Formats: sequence, structure tokens, C-alpha cells
Amino acid sequence: MSERLLVGLDIGTTKVTAVIGERAPDGVLDVIGEGTVPSEGIRRGAVVNLEKAAEAVRRAVHAAKRVAGVEVDRAFVAVGGPQLQSHTSNGLAAIRRGQTIRPEDVERAIEQARAYPLEGDRELLHVEPLEFRVDGQEGIHDPVGMTGVRLEVDVLLVSTATGPLANLRRAVEAAGLGIEALAAGPYAAGLGVLLPEEREMNTVVLDLGAGTTGVSYFKEGRLAYAGVLPLGGEMVSADIAKLLKIPFEEAERIKKKYGAAVPELADPELVLEINQAGHAAGGIPAPELARIIRPRVREIFMLARKALEDAVGPLEVAASKLVLTGGGALLPGTDDLARRDFGLPVRLGRPAGVEGLADLVASPAYAVAVGLIHYGEAAAPKPSRFPMRKHAPKAAPEGRTHHGIWERIKAFFKDFF
Repeated sequence: MSERLLVGLDIGTTKVTAVIGERAPDGVLDVIGEGTVPSEGIRRGAVVNLEKAAEAVRRAVHAAKRVAGVEVDRAFVAVGGPQLQSHTSNGLAAIRRGQTIRPEDVERAIEQARAYPLEGDRELLHVEPLEFRVDGQEGIHDPVGMTGVRLEVDVLLVSTATGPLANLRRAVEAAGLGIEALAAGPYAAGLGVLLPEEREMNTVVLDLGAGTTGVSYFKEGRLAYAGVLPLGGEMVSADIAKLLKIPFEEAERIKKKYGAAVPELADPELVLEINQAGHAAGGIPAPELARIIRPRVREIFMLARKALEDAVGPLEVAASKLVLTGGGALLPGTDDLARRDFGLPVRLGRPAGVEGLADLVASPAYAVAVGLIHYGEAAAPKPSRFPMRKHAPKAAPEGRTHHGIWERIKAFFKDFF
């Protein structure tokens, strides 16, 4: 596999998507292949049937390779599911008098913050420095070269449960792929759709999937929160099926074709003919369908807001914008409902920053997969402000990342856009 090829693999509840990107000689990131197949063996971000999940991954990657006309054997893989958690930790490093702060001092402070005692059997995915303080002075993003005797750092730690992660690894490897690196799905979604100014202005990203909803928050260009809610578009379809007494598949179909999150946007003249279980065909006005949909969408928004405010404080103060993405964001009126419930400007986020066959991945449903190839491009070896760790922790399995990658990601996005 050429070092210029990057594969993003998004293994979701209803679909598995593989996107192949290529680093062009002029520095542009081209999409050259895409494959999406129905997902099997996955439930709310977790593998529940290893054989079926591996087969879905194999078919998605095969389809992407066929479009691209290349061979690939490694991928950047998204990690989702409600097991994903974020914690903030603090680290401290003493600086000898008469010396300026060196990259090694930054490394020591981050290493101490990394030692946060995670609950249960968990694995770190990301270690993201948020803010440094030198002798109590706050708001420092890069302390190297500064003078002081006390260096402190706040670090975001993103982790997940080791059991589900091990099963995800096995499914990918059983499909014949190696894992280049793992990335939290909500973080990848942000990388896929956020514009440069949105990353700098404190922005919330909601990735509305079928089985789960990814939540991320970017503060002044840095990831400051990532989490996953165990609710998604499938719950909306389940509500429709239950209340109208129709099969789930039929509920999913009418939701996608006629549904809206706001009754005012539904056609008041449209009456949907449906076959109810054990009854003759009946009709339901389109606005009534929207009234079934709206409470579940609002519940997702309410839980997302609570999770964010527990982590970063009142959104009226902490955030300036909300970007909706994922397949669920395509439901008409979702952005209007989000605008009311969050009190923030709202934009529908589509993948950005790629060329080539960009039209193949223009839907919000491709946010995570495209974000993963951005992540892979940013993580490619480049001169780093802070040095890479010489030795990974003894227990660190293949795929674990560390903070040096995130410094390169920040540098990449400054140059890329």
C-alpha cells in the first residue's frame, strides 16, 4: 500500500463506509474511492457478530478499491459507541531557574496528566493538550521558549472500553485489514465537516447516526470534549412503528421519504397511506407523522446539551455555533429544531477539504469517513513542535495514539485550509 494512500473506515449501525484518499503531489487530498454497504453484526457502535461485521467491512473496502483501482491493506478506523468517554486531567512540571521551557518539559507535564486513573478496563484513544499555564498565567497554547518555574497543562483524555474495542479490532483484522490508527468517531466527524473559522470559534458538532449520536466540542482550534449518546435515527423509526403499528422497515421508509422534525414543514395536504398490522390500509397526515418524530429528536438534543454542559458549562457562554452532520441531519427541520433547542446558529455540515471524486462523499453521512482521511493526512510524519514519545507504554496495543499526533493535526489544518 502506497504511503500516499489513506483509508477511512466508518463502521456504523446501518452501514459500513470506506473512503480512500490520496495525497496529491500539490498537497491536495483527493478522494479516489468510496464503498458503502449495509452493516451487519453491529449494534449501537459495538460488534455483536464478528463474522457478519468482518464480511461487511470486507465488502465495503472491496467496493472502494474497485472504484479507486488500487490495493490497500491498512485503514484509519473510527471508534464509537456509548463506551466513549472524555475526562480532563492536569499535569505539572517544574522548570529550573534560569532555563526556558523546552519541549521535554512539555512532555513531562503531559505525561503526568496522562496518568489520570480511568475507571474500569479502558484504553486511551486521544491525549489532547488544551491549555498551558506558566507560573499561573493562563491561556497559553505553546509555552516552549517561555521563562518560568512552574509549567501546568490541562489535557483532554478520550478513552473507550477495552472489550468492545478488542472486538472492533478483530472484525477489521478478520476482514484482511491492518489498523493504521484509531480515532474517536465524534472527533473524526468534526475534522470532516468543520470550516477553519468554526474550529477556532468554539463549535459543537452533532453527528446524528442511526444507532448513536456523536457529540464533540472544539474550543479555540482544539478538541475539548467527545462523547456518544446511545440514541439515533433508529429510535425515531421505532417510535413510528410502535405508534402506527407498522413494521420497522416500513417506518424507516416513510420517515426518510415523508418525515420532518418540525410539523410546520410537513405538507398539510399530504395524507400517507399505510398498511397497519392486521388492519386495512389507513391514512395519516404528514404533519401528524412529524409530531411523532419531533419528541425523539428533541430528546436527543436535550441529552446532547446536558452532556456538553456537564463538561464545558452553559452553552450560551461556551459555544458560538452548532454544526449538524450524519445521515440523521438530512431529516427536514432538524436544523430548525436544533436552533430552537440550543439557541445557537446552526449549519448542516457536509464533508469539506477534499477534491477528486468529492461528489461521492458530499453527503453529511460521510462526515466520519472523510474526517478519518483528514486525520490520517494530518498524522503523517512531519516536524513536530513537541517530540514524539520514544517508547510507548508497556500495555499500549497497536493503534494507540499520543499527543504528538495532535500537534501535527493542528499544524496540518492551519496549512491545509
